[in-house]
Amino acid sequence: MADNFRVIFVGLAEGADSQAVTNALTEKLKTSPEKVAAFFNGKPLFAPSNKEKALKQAKLLSTLGIKSKLQQTAPTQATSQKAHDSQRDQRLFDALDYITSSLIRLEEKLEDIEQRLPEVELSLPDENNEVWEDDDLMLDEPLSTEPKKRGNLVLYSLISTAVILLIVLALYLLFPNLFSF
Repeated sequence: MADNFRVIFVGLAEGADSQAVTNALTEKLKTSPEKVAAFFNGKPLFAPSNKEKALKQAKLLSTLGIKSKLQQTAPTQATSQKAHDSQRDQRLFDALDYITSSLIRLEEKLEDIEQRLPEVELSLPDENNEVWEDDDLMLDEPLSTEPKKRGNLVLYSLISTAVILLIVLALYLLFPNLFSF
């Protein structure tokens, strides 16, 4: 990351009138005279910037009769915030990787269970083969119908949950300020 510099007021050039310099600087930068007066008292007039831009600012001030110097700024809170954000992003990607691998393992287990399920059904004795007496109470229609095959309801619900979680994670990564708590 490039170092940031700030232009600091040192003094006025010899023969420069402070009121004329203040008016010229106010006119040139389109700022208030109070900000220029605060700059003369040690407050910064420009935001920290790269060295090239800070040199241009100092050159502008020198053409108006203001002596200035460049001062290197300490690493800002933005730098530490970026480091914190990258750590948070790394933790989020690790969590996403863990969730993905867990979903893959669950899907494999579900497929294994589905493959073993027909074997279990075949090995169970059929209890519905009881002999009924031919009675007047019997109806022409069967009293029990075979249940519908359930399908992959559990698998589809897990996949839809994973997709929803991935969408929420993507929104969180794209718009972190949206989810500030």
